[in-house]
Amino acid sequence: MRALLQRVAHAHVDVDGARIGACGPGLLILVCAMQGDTADIADRLVAKITKLRIFKDEAGKMNRSLLDVGGAALVVSQFTLAADTSRGNRPGFSTAAAPAEGEALYLQVVERLREAGVTTATGQFGADMQVGLVNDGPVTIWLDTDT
Repeated sequence: MRALLQRVAHAHVDVDGARIGACGPGLLILVCAMQGDTADIADRLVAKITKLRIFKDEAGKMNRSLLDVGGAALVVSQFTLAADTSRGNRPGFSTAAAPAEGEALYLQVVERLREAGVTTATGQFGADMQVGLVNDGPVTIWLDTDT
């Protein structure tokens, strides 16, 4: 699986002009399931996300996790993280999981975050979404379970 984490002061997602999800301080998490990903891989991704020390401690150093700071999350599915730009100018997305599989893994990530105690809002799988955020730092981290 792939995820792009953005530490945010706040973030929101709208569909058809209606706000469907938002979070306060924490993470905007863009998630893409790849072909061959499994439930175990989704669980490992969540474990990494919740424990990654990218929030400031009292000394101003990035030394605290999402769980440590009681941060919230906005999780948005984004198959374009699977983009292959190695040939030509049009990205290919053939390495992304099939929609039904991708949605199941996306929902598992959301559920595992909630089970970990993270207040979690979501986008709408497969929808045309507008995402807004105030990136804090800015801090943006790329996670790929293959590495």
